[in-house]
Amino acid sequence: MTKIFIAGCGYIGGRLARSYQESGTNVTCMVRSSEHAATLESAGFITVVTSLDDVSDLPPLPLADCVLFYLVPPPGGGISDSRARNFIAQLSDAEKPSKIIYMSTTSVYSGTDGGVVTEQSPTAPEAAMGKRRLDAEAAFRDYGTANEVPVVILRVSGIYGPGRLPLMQINQGQPLLNEEESGPSNRIHADDLASICLAAAENGVGGDIFNVSDGNPSSMTSYFNACADALAMPRQPQVTLNEARLTMSPLMFSYVSQSQIVDNSRMQGRLKVKLRYTTMYEGLAASVPRSNDTSH
Repeated sequence: MTKIFIAGCGYIGGRLARSYQESGTNVTCMVRSSEHAATLESAGFITVVTSLDDVSDLPPLPLADCVLFYLVPPPGGGISDSRARNFIAQLSDAEKPSKIIYMSTTSVYSGTDGGVVTEQSPTAPEAAMGKRRLDAEAAFRDYGTANEVPVVILRVSGIYGPGRLPLMQINQGQPLLNEEESGPSNRIHADDLASICLAAAENGVGGDIFNVSDGNPSSMTSYFNACADALAMPRQPQVTLNEARLTMSPLMFSYVSQSQIVDNSRMQGRLKVKLRYTTMYEGLAASVPRSNDTSH
């Protein structure tokens, strides 16, 4: 029977864990906090509690013959992913996974000024965040090649869903980039992303890279406006690109200044996933509490 190990069992990992559990599959979840582990254990999951920031603190990892989902975000600084590299350094010959699914992001691509990116597009990110993700991709690919373990990479666009909407930014009235200056951005609903992860484990082969999006790009500004409308909240004010550079945090500015159309045709063709939410409007309707209780 297939065994599953989810490193970083949070928002998406929890969905994967529950899906596999429902099919009777053995699931181990790696998390940072003992409180989170206790919640998972009470739901019937095996847990490993560890931080990946210090390789000397890592316990033995029960990965033999497991499908490994690595969903841990990189640390906040630098251009390499020390967490991914610490994790890989801990893998032993006796505990090799049968397959690795690494969740990367579309931030690994070069700036395209609104152009289309495919899996063959150049990967030369300007932002440190994208460089850290690209470093982790390389680390897992190198491990897979050296140890004959198939590695599948998912380059995921912006994730949204229940509990993952920009409530703080809307509540605070943080400025948005003018619609006229806001280029195309891409996203995927959390439930669809979980289904894509399952399909990648089932149908992906070593060396596969898949862009992940719903296939209907829209500007970041239109997304935030749609969120505000779905939540019955006032829309945020809009500023020019020059004003945004001065008033937004560097992270937020990097998001709003990204401009590309993610081609998801390879994902659709190879993984054969039927998306539940092909537009943000469908996804948002399923993500907002019926009572419009924005405290959740």
